[in-house]
Amino acid sequence: MKQTLLVIISTALLLTGCNGKKNTTTVNEQPKTVAEQLFNRLDSLRQRGYMFGHQDDPMYGLTWEYQKDSSDVKNTCGDWPAVMGFELGGIEMGDEKSLDDVPFSKITEEVIRHHARGGIVTLSWHPRNPLTTAETLADRKAQPWPQGSAWDVRDSIVVKSILPGGENHEKFQLWMQRVSDFLATLVTADGQKVPVIWRPWHENTGSWFWWGEKLCTAEEYKALWNMLQDKLDADGFDNLLWAYSPGMAADLTTEKYLERYPGDDRIQLVGIDGYQWGTKEDFMSQLDQNLAMLTQFAKDHGKIAALTECGLKNLTDSTWWTSSLQPVVEKYPISYLLVWRNYVKEWFGPSPNQADAPYFRDFYNEPKTLFLKDIAE
Repeated sequence: MKQTLLVIISTALLLTGCNGKKNTTTVNEQPKTVAEQLFNRLDSLRQRGYMFGHQDDPMYGLTWEYQKDSSDVKNTCGDWPAVMGFELGGIEMGDEKSLDDVPFSKITEEVIRHHARGGIVTLSWHPRNPLTTAETLADRKAQPWPQGSAWDVRDSIVVKSILPGGENHEKFQLWMQRVSDFLATLVTADGQKVPVIWRPWHENTGSWFWWGEKLCTAEEYKALWNMLQDKLDADGFDNLLWAYSPGMAADLTTEKYLERYPGDDRIQLVGIDGYQWGTKEDFMSQLDQNLAMLTQFAKDHGKIAALTECGLKNLTDSTWWTSSLQPVVEKYPISYLLVWRNYVKEWFGPSPNQADAPYFRDFYNEPKTLFLKDIAE
């Protein structure tokens, strides 16, 4: 039934040209780079619905870890998520595993596998605090959390210290090179670069990361963004679609969104990270307000909009998928939404033996939700 409805919707959109309006967000008719091809694909897919994404989806779930072809999403609804997210925190230190204890070699493998399936990949990076982190892995493990982590916000000069002229500038040059070295591994067997939605320095309008609003000026934040982007551009990564995603907030107006926005020439995808930490009513109201602003911003600036992170910790409301999330997101032309990982102590995605599983299957069967089978070419 879902596939039939999607065909009907897709045909209708082709005939009407998206309500008769010319699509102004496409990069061009003949994209030259891998990132441009990804942009155009996202733009086309969002006219059919919104993709579902899950962080670390093929790595582990509530009852398993590192089992080939396993996924809590797939085990719940019979389909892979369209979008998978992975985290690079720790790569800057030369570590073998990420801050979530996932081997980087495994991330490379799963990025390439999901791309081969026809899926879409997004990467985030929570680098450690260059002022306070220990140099050796043993010493870092001995540090009391959050000391030395991305969440270590005791000092407001971290960003300034890694910009040109800062005491940690050379150190951070090495950290960026290690990111570059990892990204260079994301190629197919025939040498083609894997397209990636690249989302650094996120939730910057909060102050829980060392690059947050109270930890650096707007000018310093933009300089930080530009330094990383210029480095990766110079290294030839034309497969990165750059995504800017502050956190959801009651005061997230267009003016607020623009305060630290790096610029239309640097950003292709605009997002927000929006979790439910309070009541259902507050979450739905704020998400509605933020997505209204975001999708209008995307339209005005020629960008793709997405709910780049979201979720309800441990799905304490089993109906959340269809009673809280779906009624809001289906109103807006977003490209995708991504829920955070399923870790045994806290989870944000579905699992087949949890109370939310039937509601997630209802969510899956909605015609506007897109999973891998809906987007694979």
